[in-house]
Amino acid sequence: MELSHRFRIWGFTILLIFQSAYGFYLPGSYPHKYAVGNELWVKVNSLTSIDTEIPFSYYSLPFCEPPNGIKDSAENLGELLMGDRIENSPYRFKMHTNESEIFLCKSGPLDADRLNLLKKRIDEMYQVNLILDNLPAIRYTKKEGFLLRWTGYPVGIKVKDVYYVFNHLKFKVLVHKYEEPNVARVMGTGDGAEVIPTVAKADSDVPGWIIVGFEVIPCSFMHNADAVKKLNMYDKYPTAIKCDPTTVAMAVDDKKPIIFSYEVEFEESDIKWPSRWDAYLKMEGSKVHWFSILNSLMVITFLAGIVLVIFLRTVRRDLTRYEELDKEAQAQMNEELSGWKLVVGDVFRAPDHPALLCIMVGDGVQILGMAVVTILFAALGFMSPASRGTLITGMLFFYMILGIAAGYVAVRLWRTIGCGDKTGWVSVSWKVSCFFPGIAFLILTTLNFLLWGSHSTGAIPFSLFVILILLWFCISVPLTLIGGYLGAKAPHIEFPVRTNQIPREIPAQKYPSWLLVLGAGTLPFGTLFIELFFIMSSIWMGRVYYVFGFLFIVLILLVVVCAEVSLVLTYMHLCVEDWKWWWKSFFASGSVAIYIFLYSINYLVFDLKSLSGPVSATLYLGYSLFMVIAIMLATGTVGFLSSFWFVHYLFSSVKLD
Repeated sequence: MELSHRFRIWGFTILLIFQSAYGFYLPGSYPHKYAVGNELWVKVNSLTSIDTEIPFSYYSLPFCEPPNGIKDSAENLGELLMGDRIENSPYRFKMHTNESEIFLCKSGPLDADRLNLLKKRIDEMYQVNLILDNLPAIRYTKKEGFLLRWTGYPVGIKVKDVYYVFNHLKFKVLVHKYEEPNVARVMGTGDGAEVIPTVAKADSDVPGWIIVGFEVIPCSFMHNADAVKKLNMYDKYPTAIKCDPTTVAMAVDDKKPIIFSYEVEFEESDIKWPSRWDAYLKMEGSKVHWFSILNSLMVITFLAGIVLVIFLRTVRRDLTRYEELDKEAQAQMNEELSGWKLVVGDVFRAPDHPALLCIMVGDGVQILGMAVVTILFAALGFMSPASRGTLITGMLFFYMILGIAAGYVAVRLWRTIGCGDKTGWVSVSWKVSCFFPGIAFLILTTLNFLLWGSHSTGAIPFSLFVILILLWFCISVPLTLIGGYLGAKAPHIEFPVRTNQIPREIPAQKYPSWLLVLGAGTLPFGTLFIELFFIMSSIWMGRVYYVFGFLFIVLILLVVVCAEVSLVLTYMHLCVEDWKWWWKSFFASGSVAIYIFLYSINYLVFDLKSLSGPVSATLYLGYSLFMVIAIMLATGTVGFLSSFWFVHYLFSSVKLD
């Protein structure tokens, strides 16, 4: 009886969890119910362009301002770092109430500076980004029989050397009848309905609606300036306004004002709350996306399997032959044969610049851990496109927390290379906490000066700079020092063989070893170059990236391939009596960053052809360099740690005098 009771409790608990998923769609996100006639206010984000990649404030152009003044919306750290500046707007709707010919405002006469700025933004193809109930405005266009989806709408258009502005907006708001979540209804009748009561809210009997879609059609309409002289904001325009997106009429001219108006239509939709983001996540060429990634995964897995099988058979054969010989035969074999067995007295000799190696490995562990945890949480839905800025905020949080792991790995590796000597662990921990963040700070500060000079909203505010520095020195650095302390207390890894006092001479090689190191990065690059295209398109082309589940699989596969490539290359170097494997194992897998940077340049030349101006190109290359350094540290760390384990295991498996 007791077992049956526990089973029922667990069953109810699981069903409650499923009910939560049914009601929320995203962790921390819940539908907002509006009654008929409730006011809805549209918000505006920064103006963006794929031609410049430099965002600007919405109110930098002569648009209508809200009656109560411009107010910034509360934003998280990630939104600010991404250049989002969400502000209120004068666009006001009433739930489930259609309105037309609504006069908004009449701008002042355009002086030469404002006119030139407006024309420049039209030339640079800037988009206006509106938001209603956390949904970006979406625009549909037809081209060659295909329906294209866009977020936002263009500021204006240039036709035969004449500039036109879109001054009338036709909104369509899709709404769905609100359904109160009811656990008993989902579970059915019987004991379940009696045990778990439904939660009744005070306003649950009031019919309500939720917003499931937000569409906009921009139009250029020539208003009568005399007809609006006595109109106030939200008054009805005296004549009918025909919104035809295929024609333009409102040309911008010097000393001429612009009149803005809008209309809104509400339409009941079958789309439910959990599906309201589907329209934004439908990417063109989605089948190519899925099949390309699947094909890449299969090919790389097949190649990695072949490499691993050949590699294991070769090493196992060498070990078997070596262990079957007696001591005299082993001595004779050492004299007559060349190979990894001859570098036993040098294989664990300390590398050049050991502190730098420890620092880079520590930072690599921190970056790799951050990537794995962040992408995993994103794949589970905690960092979806509906939650703006949470991806960047989560990355910063996990990076700071994983400072403990960085300090621990770096100091323990430092002690291992020094055969247990604890001297200098504080210095190593401090340098780990400052190495990659220092590089990032230098790159971002340089790029920020360019954005400040352009008066862009993408520039990080000075107050945010102070916050980031405080997070760095008050959280990240102390956690890294704590990790270093734990690494200093942990036992160091003892080498299985002794190191000779005199280094062994490395025989002359037929080909430079760095050629192998550079070529080794091609295989890891093959695992991610297709996914890289979609990530780059998401960052620079304004598309929504959402397949974090596939990205997580690609990341795991990348780690496996980096480890295998580095193992094979290390074994090849040891076979030709090259015992300097430490740095080569790091850059064997880390060299994938070179190919990613070359791919970034290729993407700039062939996919971002319209990118205009040296400032935009510098921003692109600067952010690409920042990304590439992070990838080099993460992939290099995977290669080094796997090679270190392999070399330690290999020389522990053979008994040598």
